[in-house]
Amino acid sequence: MTEKEIYLESVSLIDFYGVNDVKANKLKHLFPKLKIITRGDYIKVMGAEEEISEFERLIREMLAHLTKYNNLSEEDIDNMLKSNVLSNGNSEIADKDVIIFGNNGKPVKPKTPNQKKMVKMYDENDMIFAVGPAGTGKTYLAIALAVRALKNKEVQRIILSRPAVEAGERLGFLPGDLKEKLDPYLQALYDAMHDMMPGRKLNDYIEQGVVQIAPLAFMRGRTLANAVVILDEGQNATVNQMKMFLTRMGNNSKFIITGDITQIDLPFKDNSGLLKADKILQNIPGIGFAYFDKHDIVRHRLVTPIVEAFEKDL
Repeated sequence: MTEKEIYLESVSLIDFYGVNDVKANKLKHLFPKLKIITRGDYIKVMGAEEEISEFERLIREMLAHLTKYNNLSEEDIDNMLKSNVLSNGNSEIADKDVIIFGNNGKPVKPKTPNQKKMVKMYDENDMIFAVGPAGTGKTYLAIALAVRALKNKEVQRIILSRPAVEAGERLGFLPGDLKEKLDPYLQALYDAMHDMMPGRKLNDYIEQGVVQIAPLAFMRGRTLANAVVILDEGQNATVNQMKMFLTRMGNNSKFIITGDITQIDLPFKDNSGLLKADKILQNIPGIGFAYFDKHDIVRHRLVTPIVEAFEKDL
């Protein structure tokens, strides 16, 4: 009799085993000749070596499917067995444009030509600027690309940042400690991240420092290596803040800066770091600029005419 332990790394155990261990019990039913014991993040299995090998191949396929699609149903397990081809996660997907699969297997992919350009530009450069009006998917795509890099183990962490108002002024009137004051301002980043991965896993990543969400001021003095680093609302970073942020770049890092130059909230609009970067960084190899317009808006149908109306009134 052979005995083996199979470890379940980087997946939600409740998503893998199922509510009330329904999928774990299904595995035991599928392999009646094996003694299968589930113990938290590992499975202990005993039986004939050939049966254990088949069981392990199925487990690896299930782990790969759950990691890739953020979803694993009993039907998926049945299909893996019926196919008689356990691909270890290397099966090709029909849609080549899919960046990742978010919660419940929802595909996240570029929807417009300019969004596709942004994804291509990310693959070809270490730093990209995504500039355009609200609702064009700049931040959402940036976070999808970051989560894909983390899942593929291309980087060790994701760092998300935004410029914040002065802590001693507007934030001072909000209740709570500094984190509680800042969380509402950073909520858009949290929302996008929650679309990309299960809440439990995201909370674990935040606790472990794998995902870090912080205001721009907290970036000073750091070297950001082995990470995808996203600066959202870059139009509200001052020139000095933008220079500080861009020079945090460390080895094996990708920087994505998003912003809308029509929504600069700084007292002096000419002091926008995004405007300055757009002017002076265009011809540096390794830096790309992706531009969006009203045709890329993917929010509610009313957002496009609203943007058009404001453009006409300028």
